[in-house]
Amino acid sequence: MRNTGANVTASSSEAVARASGQVTGQLLLVDDDALVCKLLEARLGKRGFRVLWATSAQAALQRLDGGDVEVLVSDVSMDGMNGLELCQRVAQSHPDIPVVVMTAHGTLDTAVAAIRAGAYDFVTKPVEMDVLVVALERALQHRRLRAEVAELRRTVDGVAGFGELLGTSTPMKRLYERLERTAISDGAVLITGESGTGKELVARALHRGGRRRGGPFVALDCTARPEALLEFELFGLQNGTTTGDKHAPREGVLQRASGGTLFLDEIGDLPASIQPKLLRALQERIARPLDSDCVVPFDVRVIAATNRDLESAVEEGTFREDLYFWLNVVRLELPPLRARGGDILLLAQRFLEQHAGRAEKSVTGLTSATSARLLSYPWPGNVRELQNCIERAIALTAHERIEVDDLPEAVRTHHGSQISLGGEDPSQFSTLEELERRYILRVMEAVGGHRTRAARILGLDRKTLYRKLGRYLAEDRQTS
Repeated sequence: MRNTGANVTASSSEAVARASGQVTGQLLLVDDDALVCKLLEARLGKRGFRVLWATSAQAALQRLDGGDVEVLVSDVSMDGMNGLELCQRVAQSHPDIPVVVMTAHGTLDTAVAAIRAGAYDFVTKPVEMDVLVVALERALQHRRLRAEVAELRRTVDGVAGFGELLGTSTPMKRLYERLERTAISDGAVLITGESGTGKELVARALHRGGRRRGGPFVALDCTARPEALLEFELFGLQNGTTTGDKHAPREGVLQRASGGTLFLDEIGDLPASIQPKLLRALQERIARPLDSDCVVPFDVRVIAATNRDLESAVEEGTFREDLYFWLNVVRLELPPLRARGGDILLLAQRFLEQHAGRAEKSVTGLTSATSARLLSYPWPGNVRELQNCIERAIALTAHERIEVDDLPEAVRTHHGSQISLGGEDPSQFSTLEELERRYILRVMEAVGGHRTRAARILGLDRKTLYRKLGRYLAEDRQTS
């Protein structure tokens, strides 16, 4: 005789699961035959599942409101509301709970109907326990993965940052504090940091957070262009005579940015011949177009950025000291990605969502092994390299989560470098001088040759570091 109630205690399966020492997950079983429910409860309990059961779809829907069910298993053929109708209701009211459908009619049409109704998986009756357990484990993994992704998205959305900058690491929190104080000023800002750390993103955030947000943001890359073209871009043309078109005057970026912010990217690459002209224009707040004796006033806030060691460039005579001091009113040094810890995974999740949406692929997260690889890799290309890595992985992956094999070879095969201190044999030990040499050169490699940054990490003044590097170079020449 069939009843229409629900077993809400599931005491026998809970006892078995606790006795086994491992609870795989909690599921709700729906079948209008109570004997089938009790049999499956006992068998699944031995496999570590905690089983609740109901003998009607309506009772099952009421039980789901308790909030502790992780997966639902339902028969298709039931009196009243059938399993497919129940599946549709669950998909609407509890989309986080996957449904596994059981049916004695294992036809392709039934399977398609179940999937269309929102079922996660499909098994036939009589149920093979191993097949059902695999389906349940996959459904549970799917649910928990979706919960992890949702939690990570909430974390990403709730991260306190500045503008579009993302990160919760200590270096980034310090940067946000300085950005808040700097944004309201009109003083020049020099942003330093390795390539790919997001210097233009910081410049745009300063512009949007400052008093000039209503004005234009104009960016000029000071590298990879002919000197004459760069000067033309800076100062513009009054009459167009240089181009042969007298009716086509062109404003330079100093004029176009007037009332707003001028971002000079890679300022360290500015040709020496243009540096004094730019300095004079910035000091006097007037620009002289290339083909004119007239001057044009402008009003800009200047934000410059570089990945070069400008202090060394000043000492070497390749960058004007007075221009450096003019630009370096406020200095913001961006941390490399390898120093930002868990920010790597926050950024990876943001890039994953962006590129998966563009590629129209259902990639929702990273495997734990992939996360570990991302955290251990030093990211010499910083945030830009991480974004390219995630975009490539999404293009290649055939899974819901990015696997280690989907990563670029450099990330996949990376092993952290170590400085050997010797083995058990005393003859294998190095002198302190040799260890210092190896360590200094390793730090120089890590910071991309930026001597000022290396000196700061090493706790040396720059002159001491330069002297040591010069000695190493001389020694290498003698031995070569």
